[in-house]
Formats: sequence, structure tokens, C-alpha cells
Amino acid sequence: MCGRTSCHLPRDVLTRACAYQDRRGQQRLPEWRDPDKYCPSYNKSPQSNSPVLLSRLHFEKDADSSERIIAPMRWGLVPSWFKESDPSKLQFNTTNCRSDTIMEKRSFKSGSTGAADSPENWEKVWDNWRLLTMAGIFDCWEPPEGGDVLYSYTIITVDSCKGLSDIHHRMPAILDGEEAVSKWLDFGEVSTQEALKLIHPTENITFHAVSSVVNNSRNNTPECLAPVDLVVKKELKASGSSQRMLQWLATKSPKKEDSKTPQKEESDVPQWSSQFLQKSPLPTKRGTAGLLEQWLKREKEEEPVAKRPYSQ
Repeated sequence: MCGRTSCHLPRDVLTRACAYQDRRGQQRLPEWRDPDKYCPSYNKSPQSNSPVLLSRLHFEKDADSSERIIAPMRWGLVPSWFKESDPSKLQFNTTNCRSDTIMEKRSFKSGSTGAADSPENWEKVWDNWRLLTMAGIFDCWEPPEGGDVLYSYTIITVDSCKGLSDIHHRMPAILDGEEAVSKWLDFGEVSTQEALKLIHPTENITFHAVSSVVNNSRNNTPECLAPVDLVVKKELKASGSSQRMLQWLATKSPKKEDSKTPQKEESDVPQWSSQFLQKSPLPTKRGTAGLLEQWLKREKEEEPVAKRPYSQ
């Protein structure tokens, strides 16, 4: 369902945006784990790293569960029981997980349900904007042959709200507000069943269409987030060959009237007054039918007086 996110904020700005109050009511900033792995991006795709907000208790046994850590993690959960040496060989998609099956599927039983992940999609920090915090779960995978452990996560999805139902039947489980985020993260004080009650559709979001430039994960520019009007169609541009043809037609094709073209001088041939050499006010028509029509018209106009019907 969800295949693109965005978190392009500098690390220090993102840290301030994740400020919170601990259990004692003190204002605090989360600490980073592996901060060098965070790479701001306008266009994050599965298998890339995104910042995940979670309880310090996941890393320190005696820590206060209300204290928070930010850790870059791989998007697309790799369960701890996976036995292959290459995570890309995982045969099923773990980018998202459905809220109604989260407690049933084996791939989502390992690890913790206490993770809020992937802040995304905002330009302003202190101007009535806040992070889009989506609920998720994470796990820690150790390669069978040894090596660095891999932290990965998946985004929980729910039935779409009314505003988004025409776009997709699923949407991310958004933790709407600081209280919801605190309860979701604080697994030391909040039970799993209580935390799952926070997972439901919300209408408290704004959204807009973006261009297909986001389809290529290599594109990493503000254009990935720029709103587009789906009604306005782009003006078709002529190809190089078409432009050359139009230019040739504009310069080479004959014109019916051209004020710059010098008119031919009157001929020196005497202009006879004979009825057979009279000028026609209309251009002469080509073809047999045109000549016959002119001849009949001329005969009618020049018919002798004796043959015309008498009228007083």
C-alpha cells in the first residue's frame, strides 16, 4: 500500500521536531543511535533507511521506557528468525503489515510492537506543522554467518478513511497527537492490547497529488513533493521533425496574398473592347465545367436585343 515516504529534514531539525515530555514532565530531545546512517531524502523507497522513533528500553534494560531514541532502520522488516544470509532473498513483502493480522502472522510476532516510525512529508518545522508519525513494528536480524545486526521495520496499515477511500482502500496507521505517540512507544507501561486500540483510521490529515517523478527512487528533489493539478493537461510539444516541417510550411508554402510580393505590371497588350475579350471580375475557373459555365453566362449577357422578351 505505502511505497514512498519523505524525510528530508536536517538531522538537528528532525531532532527538535521530535521533542517530547518524559514521565516526569520534563521537556527532552531524543538521542540518536547510529546517526551517520540517516540520509535525508525527498523520496524514500522500501529497503532504504528511514528514522524510527522508539523507546530507550529496547536498547537499555534499566532505562525509563518513556525516554526515546531515534534510530535509522531499513524499511521492510526482516524477521529475526530469517535464516538466509541475504535479506533481499526474503520471499514476501514486509513493507507494510495489516492491523487485523499483525498478531497472527509469524513474520510479525518477533520483536516489539512498540515502535513509531518514519516521520515524513512536511516542509515547515515551527509553523503549525508537525511530523506525520506512523505506527509500526521493528525487529533485529543477525546474519547466520556473523556480522553487523540489521534493524528493520514495517508500517502498520488500516482501512482507509473516507477522504482517502477513492485513492486506496488502505492507509498508514497514523498516531494522531503526542499522547498517542507516547502510549504507542511506552511498552513498559502500556500493554499490547491497549496500544492496539490506537490503531484506527483518522481524518485529521491533508494530502495532495504529486507527479510520477516519485516512481523512480533515484529522483531526490523537491519536485517529488510538489503538488500537481490532475485536471490540467500538459501542452503537447512538437517533436524536432514536426517543428522543421512546420517551419518549412511557414516559409516555403505559397501564400494566397502577400503584401510584400510585387504585383505584376499591367501588360502592354492593348485592352480590346470586344465582347469576347472582356475581363471577368472573378478569377477564371479551370476545367471544362468552369469554361462552359463562363461561356453560357457570357452568351446570356450579350444576347441580341431582338431575342430578348419585350417589356414595357
